[in-house]
Formats: sequence, C-alpha cells, structure tokens
Amino acid sequence: MYAYIKGIVTDIEAGFIVVETGGIGYQIYTGNPYSFNEGEEYTVYLYQYVREDEISLYGFKTKEEKDLFLRLTSVKGLGCKMALPMLASGSISGIIDAIERENVLYLKKFPKIGDKVARQIILDLKGKLVAKEDMGSTHNFDELIEALKSLGYKTSDINKVIKQINANDDIETQIKNALKLLLK
Repeated sequence: MYAYIKGIVTDIEAGFIVVETGGIGYQIYTGNPYSFNEGEEYTVYLYQYVREDEISLYGFKTKEEKDLFLRLTSVKGLGCKMALPMLASGSISGIIDAIERENVLYLKKFPKIGDKVARQIILDLKGKLVAKEDMGSTHNFDELIEALKSLGYKTSDINKVIKQINANDDIETQIKNALKLLLK
C-alpha cells in the first residue's frame, strides 16, 4: 500500500502522468494531468486500486483531494473512473457544497453521473464531509483507513467507527481500537 510518491514527472498523457523515482517510472492516473509540469519534482498522494484483473495507481496533488476521492468511491455505484473526473472538473469545496445543499443538478454535470448516482452520493455523504473537515486535520486517519481497507472492511463501515478513534494514538492502537468497534 502506498501513501505518496515523491519524484520527477517524466511523461504527461491525457489520463495519467509518469513519475520516476529510484529509477522506476510509475504510471499514475490523475484527474488533471496537465496541472503537472514535465521535468519537475512533485509529491503525489496515492491510492492503489487492486482487483483480480487490474492494479492501478491514482494520484492527487493534495491529501484533501485524496480524501474526497476515497469518500466518493465509497458510494454505491461510484467507482474510481467516475470519481476521478469529478475532482478534475470540480473544486473540492464545490463538490462538498453541492452534496450538503443536495444540489443534484451540479453533481449531474460530471461525466457518467446520472440522477440515481447523484442522489446516492448525497444520501451516503451528506453531513459526513463537513463534519470531518471541522475535525481539523483530515490526514491523521489516512494510514488507519488504508489499513482497514486492506483487511477487507468497507469504507462506509470504517467511516462509522473512525469518529470514535483518538487521533493522537499511535497507528497500532488506532487499528486495535477500530477493529474492536468494527467487530461489535
């Protein structure tokens, strides 16, 4: 599991960038590859998508983008290839505002997002994004979320228990406490 990669962008294509670090070029799908400059060094926050027929890396310039992407992909019927264009053509605050105000029309402007998926996004995420922003640092739980996902837990279940986890605990304690809550 990867948290981020720091390296030089060596190639920019329509849907992805290639970041070289340690002599290896990583193909990373990103919402707006042209926001990167070839030949410059970046820290790209990663999400590794693994299925039996695919292993892909999705990259983001900020932790907030990655967090919103993970929240969006937790919505039933909304996968990585639908969530990524949302981040490319909308601002984080605009997407969160649309969800909180139940603005279906705003959400439907994104590619492949129809009425049903837009309503599901609102149903699943309304009230959860603002509350997490208000908690302050959203990246405290990135490692915990990724660890629990790797154990097979659903993002929706993880989001329910994460509010009860102390952000100041070390990662081992956080995982232990989260597992106790998830097993109840």
